[in-house]
Amino acid sequence: MDVREDKYEKIVKLAKRRGFFWEAFEIYGGVSGFLDFGPLGVLLKRRIIDLWVDWFVKREGFVEVETPLINPEVVFEASGHLESFREPAFKCLKCGRRFRADHLIEEKLGLDSVEVEKMGLKELYDLVLDKGLKCPECGGELGEPYYFTTMFKTFIGPYAEDVGYGRPEAAQGMFLAFRRVLDLKRGKLPFAIAQVGKVLRNEISPRQGPIRLREFTIMELELFIDPEDVECPKISEVEDEVLRIVPGDVRAKGGEEPLELTVRESLDRGVVDMEWLAYFMARAKQFIRELGVPEESQRFIEKLPWERAHYSSQGFDQEILLERWGWVEVSGHNYRTDYDLRRHMEHSGVDMTVYKPLEKPIMVEKTQVKPVYEALRRDFGDEMGEVLKLIKSVKPEVLAENLAEKGFVRLGDFTVKPEHVRVEKITVEEKGKRFIPHVVEPSFGLERVVYSALEYAYTEREGRVVMSFPVSIAPIQVAVYPLVTKDGLPEKAWSVYRRLLDEGFEVYWDDSGSIGRRYVRSDEMGIPLALTVDYQTLKDDTVTLRDRDSWRQVRTPLAGIEDRLRIFFKGRISFEELGEPV
Repeated sequence: MDVREDKYEKIVKLAKRRGFFWEAFEIYGGVSGFLDFGPLGVLLKRRIIDLWVDWFVKREGFVEVETPLINPEVVFEASGHLESFREPAFKCLKCGRRFRADHLIEEKLGLDSVEVEKMGLKELYDLVLDKGLKCPECGGELGEPYYFTTMFKTFIGPYAEDVGYGRPEAAQGMFLAFRRVLDLKRGKLPFAIAQVGKVLRNEISPRQGPIRLREFTIMELELFIDPEDVECPKISEVEDEVLRIVPGDVRAKGGEEPLELTVRESLDRGVVDMEWLAYFMARAKQFIRELGVPEESQRFIEKLPWERAHYSSQGFDQEILLERWGWVEVSGHNYRTDYDLRRHMEHSGVDMTVYKPLEKPIMVEKTQVKPVYEALRRDFGDEMGEVLKLIKSVKPEVLAENLAEKGFVRLGDFTVKPEHVRVEKITVEEKGKRFIPHVVEPSFGLERVVYSALEYAYTEREGRVVMSFPVSIAPIQVAVYPLVTKDGLPEKAWSVYRRLLDEGFEVYWDDSGSIGRRYVRSDEMGIPLALTVDYQTLKDDTVTLRDRDSWRQVRTPLAGIEDRLRIFFKGRISFEELGEPV
């Protein structure tokens, strides 16, 4: 029986053989959801990170921060993750294995993911009983489903009450840094904070290699904007870019066929609500295309209301078509409104608003609440100070409205009545106003992006593997080889190798085996150029450059080679322009 390997199996073998990635903790049998990245994998990740920072930070004039992986519990209470970051799970009553409910049902029963995600625990269990679904590992009975919190819990310091969690996203650190960066930006919007860093998600049953991990790297950006000024000044740069979008109303009817719309059409037709959201979607498409994934293998799907994260008003997933898993999310694009800053403001008491001066001062009627100290002292005694703090923490309009409707207001353990405060209407001149900024977020999962780049780079030619990475992300840029290991060729080649290293190139040295075998190895490693020092080099100081993808060769002088290579790797000249054909 001919059992052919799919592309994923081939890439996994290559990844282990050439040092891209392998299963972590493998000498102890491995732990699902964790990967080690080898020398080439580390370089590939770094190239993609550098490219992402160039695209989404440097070119945009944004800033980057780095914040802690472990956060105190209060951060995720405020952000809503403690109550929302959970998934339904089944536990096998026989072997004890746990499975994510929606994934198990979709995989085993072939049901539509949209319908499964709408189900509650009772509906999921009724479906399992009705269809007789058993444990996929041992065939045992599945217990009643329960919600599993997908955040790693820990303790900060020696006290069990100091609970912390591994962050499931990098975003909260940027929201907590908002005030600091706002000061650095002199209070002017819009601006964005970016972060690249590790995150942790305690997945119930990750079984998809690099596609679903418990520890991974996220590349995330939070753009802070004035909700009354949501136009993107750069929209004209991308408005003709065509996006393949599956709108929410199409998905709700079971459709998956994408509409091909320009950015401008998607906005005019109301498919995408905001210019900034559409702008980042277009940039994301261009970025992923830069990594070697063609346009027809990309799409954006709109998240349905019950699929969206708790903070999202509108969201789209950017998906890439992969051979084994079909359409897989590599980035998410969400309009988070003022949800996060408002929640942190409410929980911390720290002002997260921005002051906006008005063009002309205006007269505004406001409600003012003044404490009646004698009544407060009479009724609350030594606790009057605490009651005063609570009164000041409530908006005057809210306090006045509740007193008028109910005749009292409950503030903590205290009841405040009309005799405790004096409510007045005053007219004041306003020269500006304060507001909580809204947020637009593009967020990329680096490991999924890395695997996608590997899959689309993987090609076979004449029975050999060639990793055709775009030159902008190739882990190693140039391989340097002496033709043979005698007659002064290794010494000359080594001097070229050191020279290119000193010029900042990522260079690989190999003098083992025949030149043909070395070419095979460099093709598998995805090295775009192989530089060979031969006997002619000793005569005229020229070398051979071999192109990884076409296997063509050119002859080029060593004089000024650094400058030619530099502009080649920036995409400004072709391989043929590096020298004379051989």
